[in-house]
Amino acid sequence: MAEDLQIATGSKQEQYEALLPQIEALLMGEPDLVANLANVAAALKEQFKWWWVGFYLVKDGELVLGPFQGPVACTRIRKGSGVCGTSWQKAQTLIVPDVEQFPGHIACSSLSKSEIVVPLIKDGAVWGVLDVDSEFPDFFDTTDQRFLEQIAGLLH
Repeated sequence: MAEDLQIATGSKQEQYEALLPQIEALLMGEPDLVANLANVAAALKEQFKWWWVGFYLVKDGELVLGPFQGPVACTRIRKGSGVCGTSWQKAQTLIVPDVEQFPGHIACSSLSKSEIVVPLIKDGAVWGVLDVDSEFPDFFDTTDQRFLEQIAGLLH
């Protein structure tokens, strides 16, 4: 596939439905994980204009910053710490409408107001997380969860 992303309009669901096959095409035949994570982060950022989107990968017992789009970020996160570390620990997606209300939230940027974190799971083990931040409160919902979990399932 050419690396041109076709930006969709319409409802959030319609945008995800248009983006999903493009992400699948970007991943098809490319075995390099870093390249794939970078392209997925870029595609999501371009489509939705989120404040920050990227990946943290489990390495030596902690989450380490991987490919992302947005301002500089925290480099390492302990298991159970903040939204990302908690998503990793629980192996479940977390939607946080107000990051200030999340116990132990790690403020990489004071401009982040809401967040969704999706664990990346293979063979029952979390190997990373997809982290998305918005500068608007209460920004993410179950539509984001459903499609981001589908996207996460394409990665390995």
